[in-house]
Amino acid sequence: MSTHSTAATSGSTIVTLTMNPALDITTDAELVRPTSKIRCNGDRYDAGGGGINVTRVAHILGASVSAVFPAGGATGDVVTDLLTEKNVSFRRVKIADSTRESFTVNEISTGLQYRFVLPGPCLTFSEQAQCMEELRLAATSARFVVASGSLPPGVPMDYYQQIADMCKELGALLVLDTSGGGLTHVSSGVFLLKASVRELRECVGRELANESEQLAAAHELIERGRAQIVVVSLGSEGALLATSKESQRFSAIPTRAVSGVGAGDAMTAAITVGLSRGWPLTNSVRFGIAAGAAMLMTPGTASCTRTDAERLFEVAEEPADVGKERSP
Repeated sequence: MSTHSTAATSGSTIVTLTMNPALDITTDAELVRPTSKIRCNGDRYDAGGGGINVTRVAHILGASVSAVFPAGGATGDVVTDLLTEKNVSFRRVKIADSTRESFTVNEISTGLQYRFVLPGPCLTFSEQAQCMEELRLAATSARFVVASGSLPPGVPMDYYQQIADMCKELGALLVLDTSGGGLTHVSSGVFLLKASVRELRECVGRELANESEQLAAAHELIERGRAQIVVVSLGSEGALLATSKESQRFSAIPTRAVSGVGAGDAMTAAITVGLSRGWPLTNSVRFGIAAGAAMLMTPGTASCTRTDAERLFEVAEEPADVGKERSP
């Protein structure tokens, strides 16, 4: 069984898939220590999970975007209600198990952030199939499909490869941002892979001690046909871009970090939004870095603002070419 938001059936340029959404809860505490009761101050609730985070940011940036996700129980209802309140388009597949919660505590005395992430519900085969069918319906007229986040228990590791095959059939471009088995079991069909150094290391199965090794690994994925483009996020050091012809380094945008939650998802969202506008790839990556920096400025799991993302995009530096151009 599935439910749709009002706008979800009209067709979107970008469609996201979140197989393991979460109700994100954020609070503050003076001090986090074992055994003692931790008295918290205030709480914030947001619809979360990789693809949903991407959807929220893309929506704020003005994109035509819709989310597909499974959700169950009271927490699933809250996730749905939060998206409805923000006028975000979605297709929800109702499942028997309850949607997970993720809990973030900001320690006031030190500025440290503690994040607790639960594994998520176990999806039945029929629930997985329904997610696939809802994605197919939503993506029929889409230009981009963004599959983002972890796979929940019960979902086979090759699920994202099945999504890649579907996108190829539909003529949609797949943007992938995941980790673990969901990432390592993808062998082809990805248009753009956004990965951290840790995730890139998972793909190639070896240590990547420096920029040269990281770029070599990214190009290895391209040469093997696993992805056409690889963007490696480096956090405070910026990002790397690899295509079949070139390698580029992007500088980070200095900003005062309030919370690191969702910065990578904001980056993925803005890159995809830029590409959906017909921007050059380098400008789209710069926009992604700007949105990620803007996300750092927001409390807890709150989304960045369009004003901050666009302002930071204006000051984002042009990329530097790294090494020689690679032959086609």
